[in-house]
Amino acid sequence: MNIYRHASIKSTVLALAIVAWPTASFAQVKVIISGGFSAAFTKLLPEFEKSSGIMVTTTTGGSQGTGPNTIGAQLGRGVPADVVIMNKAGLNDLIAAGRIVAGTDVDLAQTYLAVAVRSGATKPDISTVDAFKQMLLRAKSVTFDSSTTGTYLTTKLFPRLGIADELARKSTTAGASAVARGEAEVVVQPLSEILPVRGLDVVGKIPNELQYVAMFSTAIVSGAKEVEAAKRLIAFLRSQRAYAAIGESGMEPAR
Repeated sequence: MNIYRHASIKSTVLALAIVAWPTASFAQVKVIISGGFSAAFTKLLPEFEKSSGIMVTTTTGGSQGTGPNTIGAQLGRGVPADVVIMNKAGLNDLIAAGRIVAGTDVDLAQTYLAVAVRSGATKPDISTVDAFKQMLLRAKSVTFDSSTTGTYLTTKLFPRLGIADELARKSTTAGASAVARGEAEVVVQPLSEILPVRGLDVVGKIPNELQYVAMFSTAIVSGAKEVEAAKRLIAFLRSQRAYAAIGESGMEPAR
């Protein structure tokens, strides 16, 4: 075969292959995600990438707060992102600030505040409001996250129980891993953020009267470069194929 004709055939085959392969297969979606949905997302990501041909890169950040690595702060300083997955309260802040494509926000799953102690430690009674309150007062140290649910505890729940001053003196925002390391006695945090941490025993959910239901939602970021691929990712996370991983992570799929 003439060498030039052979090269021409190879070029034609390659061009046809590129045209035939879905454009989204070459996309790379950039996601910024907070802790609550991370365990489920980590389990689901390989299946999505394999079935769609879309690659995903992930950055983490808090849904709310004052630190430099919150999702809002990252977007504010120009960190590129196509999709955010975060507590709905924080997402609403981004919507109000015009950082989200209108109408693309979708609820994914919800989780509940729970208590955990270090593995092997005695599990305290938290079955009633008073028992939960006394547990907090007796604990040598209490920790929680620095984002949305931590703000709920410090600005609403602890003042409501009349123990804000006592808790301020012995609480940190180091989160569940601090209890696993022995640096704090008790953690109060969304269940989906507690379960992935090794070295913890879950005591249970806090009483219903005090509960904060943390809804985690997703949306496309204004200025996203991979809008169609981002839509496919969101559709996958909302599909029944995601339900098992969501349930195993301590969450309930949004209906």
